[in-house]
Formats: sequence, structure tokens, C-alpha cells
Amino acid sequence: MSQARPQSKRAASGDEAGQLLDTRASIETPEHVLLSYHLAGPIRRGLAWGIDTLVRGLVLVGFGMLLGLSSALGGDHLAGFKSGLGLLLFFLLEWGYFVLCDMLMSGRSVGKKVLGLRVVSAQGLPVGLGDSLLRNLLRSADFLPLGYVLGVVCMLFDARFRRLGDLVAGTLVIYEPRVAWRAPPKLTPPPSQAELQWLPSRVVLSASEREAIELFMLRMHELPQARADELADILALPLAKRLRLRYAHPARFLGLLYHCHIQGGR
Repeated sequence: MSQARPQSKRAASGDEAGQLLDTRASIETPEHVLLSYHLAGPIRRGLAWGIDTLVRGLVLVGFGMLLGLSSALGGDHLAGFKSGLGLLLFFLLEWGYFVLCDMLMSGRSVGKKVLGLRVVSAQGLPVGLGDSLLRNLLRSADFLPLGYVLGVVCMLFDARFRRLGDLVAGTLVIYEPRVAWRAPPKLTPPPSQAELQWLPSRVVLSASEREAIELFMLRMHELPQARADELADILALPLAKRLRLRYAHPARFLGLLYHCHIQGGR
């Protein structure tokens, strides 16, 4: 079973000044791969909620202005119908906004996207519809007695900053720092024709696979050879099975796949 082990951050400076209440959590997947995440603290989550409240408020105000304009132009004989539409929109924004955002924006609402936050499962996987529905239905309980007091208290006393909805649904809110652009790593030494002839001319990698290989290639020279081979094998084995290929040196194999992926995408 997956476990998350929070580790307190001992120092913060510069861009990290706003993350003093955030921690890291290491989550071990069923495949025994250790993933590290920044856990979002109450301050960032509160700011994201404030942005989302503003967005929903603007939608309601805009809708109200349209109704008012239509009443001024066409009379008020549909006042009851328009009031019903307004109440329906309020209900949908209150109970469906966050669920819809989770599904369409990969666990992020507008506020979370601005603040770099994302909802994931306790195993580090994308949040599902059922989990999103459950955690957002319990917002009403987190709001008690007023202004999300219960939710904030739950976050302050939980090692992973989970409110009641997160505890019940088994979800986490993580912070994803913005990564500065960097040039794709280069394979050294460059691939030979003999190496490339047994590889596909175009290798398709998912975004997560590409990112994992890039991170490995950037760090592999800092690692002991045995550790580098161990990490490379974790990445190379599923790719070799999917592409029906064999390899002798996993790190070199990953570099060749990455080279074909980059060259084929140009």
C-alpha cells in the first residue's frame, strides 16, 4: 500500500518565502517508485479559493447584468423564469464548478492553476470523478461553522494539510513549482548509425515519460554507476516492452529513445 512520508523544510528564501507552511511528501507507488511532491499549505489554498470565489462571483454578476438588460429591453413578464435561471446558475457554480474544473483541467481550478496547485489522489495519481465529487460535496462540512473554519483546523492538525473532504476522498493538494525552460539534454557520445538502425525512426513518448528521461539524463552523471543503472532500468523496462525492443545498457537505451523522439518531432 502506498505511503506518504512528509519531510519538513528547514529553510526557505526568495521565491520560497510564501511556502513556509508547505512540506514535501514522498509517495511510494505500487511499483516501488518514490515520487516527491510539495504539499500545498493553508495559505496557498486559501488564496486559490479566493480567486475561484472571485471568478464565480464575476460569472454571477455578468449573468445578472444580462438578465437586467433583457428585462429593460423586453419587459419583465419572464421575471420568474429569469430568477429560476439565476438560482440554477448559482447552484451549478456552488456544487459543480470545482468538479468540472478537476475533470477538464487535470485537478486544477482557475485559482489552483494561478497558484500552481493541483488535486491528486493519495497515490499521486490524477483525481477521479468519484473522488472529486466526494471531496467537493464535503465543502459544506468544511465551511462550518463559518468561513471554512473546520476545514482550516483540519489542515493545521493534519501532517499533509488535508481538509475533511480530502481525508474522506483520499486526496491531496500539491504545489507544482514553475520550471524554467531548459534546452533538451543531448546524448553523449552522439548515437551512431549502427545504434540507430535497430530503433524506430520516430519514438512516441508521453509527456511523463519524456520528463522522466530528461530528468534522468540531466542527473545521471552525478550518480554512482550502479544507482544510475538501477534507475535507468526502472524507466527502460516498460518502454522496451511497449516498443518490443531489447537493450544491453539501460542508460544508453534511454538516451537513444530520447534522441529519436526529439529528432522525430522536428
